[in-house]
Amino acid sequence: MPPSEQPEPLPACTITVATVTYNAGALIDATIHSVEMQTYPHVEHLIVDGNSHDDTLERIHHYQERNSIAPVPHDIQCISEPDHGLYDAMNKALDMAHGDYIVFLNAGDRLHDADTLARVAQAAQTADGRRPAVIYGQTNLVDGNGQFLRSRRLSAPEHLTWRSFRNGMLVCHQAFYAATDLARRTHYNLRYRFSADFDWCVRLMKEAARLNRPLVSTRSVLADYLNEGMTTHNHKASLRERFRIMCRHYGFTTALARHAWFVVRAVAKK
Repeated sequence: MPPSEQPEPLPACTITVATVTYNAGALIDATIHSVEMQTYPHVEHLIVDGNSHDDTLERIHHYQERNSIAPVPHDIQCISEPDHGLYDAMNKALDMAHGDYIVFLNAGDRLHDADTLARVAQAAQTADGRRPAVIYGQTNLVDGNGQFLRSRRLSAPEHLTWRSFRNGMLVCHQAFYAATDLARRTHYNLRYRFSADFDWCVRLMKEAARLNRPLVSTRSVLADYLNEGMTTHNHKASLRERFRIMCRHYGFTTALARHAWFVVRAVAKK
C-alpha cells in the first residue's frame, strides 16, 4: 500500500477493567494495586459491589483517595447495591463501561505487569485500521500471596476463532479483552450459574466472525489468576453446564467426544 493510502492511526483506546466484588476485603487490595500501577493512562476501573458488609468499600474508598494524587491517575467508578449473582453484576458492568475494551478481573486476580494495559492498547492498533473484536493473551496461576504456581494448562493459541473453544476455554476470562460495543450487545446468559463466561466468549467471537473483525493475540502473559473461584468449588456442576453450552455451540457429538477426552485427561493426571 503506498504511503499516501496508509490508514490513519487509530486514537488511543480506553480500557475498562471491571471488578465484581462481594465481601472481598481480604482479596481486593491485590487487584486494586495491579490496576493502580498501570503506566497506561486511559484506564477506567469499574467496581461493581454486591452490597458488601465487610471492609471492601472502605478499601475501595482509600484507593479512590490515593488515585487523586497518583502519577498516572485513572478513572475509578464504584457502585454498591444488591444483585442476582456474579453474572448479573457483570452485566451491570457491561452496561456501565465507557472504555473501548473491557476485561473482567476478579478480586484477588492481578494484571500481570505494570505495562499490561499498554500492551493491550498497542495490540488494538492494527495495520488495517480496524479495531479488533477481542485482544487476548496468556495467564499464570498464582496463590493467595501472588506467588507463581504454574502457567495455565490451557494455552491461548496464536490464531483464535470461536471454534477454538471446542478444546476448552483456551483463553482465560481475565485475559480476554472484548470490544465494548460488541460485548454490550452480548450479555451474560443468567441461565448459567457457573460457566456463563464460557458461553459469553463463544457468542462474542461468533459475532466477531460475522462482522469480520479480528481476534488479536498480544503473545504475552496478561493476567495472574487466583487459583480458586466459583468454578473450582463447583467443578462437577460447572462441567455439566459446560457440556450443555458446548452442545449448543458445537453439537452433541463434538461435545460428547471432547468431554470424554477431558475425563481421560483428568484421570491421567491423578
